[in-house]
Amino acid sequence: MKLMHFLYNSCLLLAFPFGVLAQNIPSGAFEEQPRDPFIDVPRASAPTSPPYRIDGTKFKTRQVNVDADGQNFIGDAANEPSIVIDPTNPLRMAVGWRHFSSVTSDFRQAGYAFSSDGGEHWNFPGPIDPGVFRSDPVLDTDVDGNFFYNSLTMTAGIFSCKVYKSTAGTDTWDNGVLAFGGDKQWMVIDRTTGTTEGNIYSCWRKFISSCSPGSFTRSLNDNESYDECTELPDDPARGTMAIGVNGEVYACGSKGQDFVVMKSSNAGDAAAVVAWDYAVTVDMGGKHALYDGPNPSGMLGQPWIAVDHSAGATHGFMYLLAPIVNAETGDPADITFSRSTDGGLTWSPPIRLHDDAPGNWQWFGSMSLAPDGRIDVTWLDTRDHPDTYLSALWYTYSLDGGLTWSPETGLSDAFDPHLGFPQQNKIGDYYQQLSDAKGAHLAWAATFNGEEDIYYSYIEPELEPSTAVKNMANEAAISTFVSPAVFSSSTIFRYTVRATANIRLAIFNAQGQLEETPVMEEKEAGEYVFLWSPRVASGLYFYQFTADGVVIGTGKMVKQ
Repeated sequence: MKLMHFLYNSCLLLAFPFGVLAQNIPSGAFEEQPRDPFIDVPRASAPTSPPYRIDGTKFKTRQVNVDADGQNFIGDAANEPSIVIDPTNPLRMAVGWRHFSSVTSDFRQAGYAFSSDGGEHWNFPGPIDPGVFRSDPVLDTDVDGNFFYNSLTMTAGIFSCKVYKSTAGTDTWDNGVLAFGGDKQWMVIDRTTGTTEGNIYSCWRKFISSCSPGSFTRSLNDNESYDECTELPDDPARGTMAIGVNGEVYACGSKGQDFVVMKSSNAGDAAAVVAWDYAVTVDMGGKHALYDGPNPSGMLGQPWIAVDHSAGATHGFMYLLAPIVNAETGDPADITFSRSTDGGLTWSPPIRLHDDAPGNWQWFGSMSLAPDGRIDVTWLDTRDHPDTYLSALWYTYSLDGGLTWSPETGLSDAFDPHLGFPQQNKIGDYYQQLSDAKGAHLAWAATFNGEEDIYYSYIEPELEPSTAVKNMANEAAISTFVSPAVFSSSTIFRYTVRATANIRLAIFNAQGQLEETPVMEEKEAGEYVFLWSPRVASGLYFYQFTADGVVIGTGKMVKQ
């Protein structure tokens, strides 16, 4: 039946190219559309220059968008890189990006390069579908080392995506398969060992969709076809996806002043209509940082969600990283982190992963997990060049599930992100990284050559426990949750205590006056549930948890 449905949709597409399944987007409303004409720059005659590179003991960098001789093409532009590594042969890698053949035109194509020696050498032979407008590349792999490249296009005001496949051991792409899609799509592939292994999932925003109000699709047959679109709850914006330890699917994104995480337990079930178990709001300390400062027409990075698949104590933990406008300090862009130890139902208070003074820009944060559960985080940082947008790459890591973090470390020289804008005022919207047992593989864009180019870097952490000084929870309680937040007679507080501590729960009214302290005693490590049946009047209230005098959780609730 599914095959017949796919053939029917294919016939519709042939008769009415994309129009039957899509909505028209007003001209000029969004960035991801062709506005300038394609400029064909013959690669054989293009001027070149030596590539930029860094050789260090713990940090090395190689330029990716280079010719077969490793030379930089002068006058082009490249941004929004996505990286993939073959799990069967880690020396084989690919990076995709938005390729602009000339900075005089914002017409972009699907750029890519392969490496067969672990990122030491790269070759960009030319874009997929030369001369075809393509954007927003997202790459991933299955367990067998087949690579997949999700690429967005817009034709006559209509968004759609194709997913191209590169069979394991090759460095070419097939003709691609229609995967519905929209702006901004993300894609993830299941590499668990269960029945859902190999499934491909993608989601995007419903109001800029090829099948609005649909914004989620899946392929359960190795990219041969994609199911009809279904809706996501809460329509999260500009987010990413992750696969859980049992093959469940998670998606995240920003919504208003907060962020949203959602879970589907049955997305991999071919016999089921995709349903979402929950959509949880997560406070990351401020709204999503967008369209400002170092990247005037782009995101300052996207939220990243990750699930720990290690065999250790952090197995199944979930992590969220986001660039925010700090609601407390007014910082224009901070990188914040939160974690969940209960499958995404509750999240810890956010922490800022850098200790610099307020006022600097921390942007384009990226997060990835190593097989042993190490969390690697990188971002761009202006702290060494205050009052400018000159940015350098910085790095920190955690060995204990995000409780403590290494001192952040500056890695690269600073660069000007405003150089070489290809007729649009941004250096893309994101970087991407992957981690292995020894370090982090990062694909990023920078202007070290005086133009936007793509770089591959490998970052090795100093794995000495004594360096882990940034503390997410010296405090013993590491997560708090109240449900429901709007109640008439009672509500439940849940909190987790990591080590013996004096725990205090205080309730304040809307004027900040203390109403009650229903919990005030020493608690041993463990999970606790407290039913609160207040005698207070109806209205808005705030709760505050402290552990040994340190504030570790706050929130608001309403008694009706």
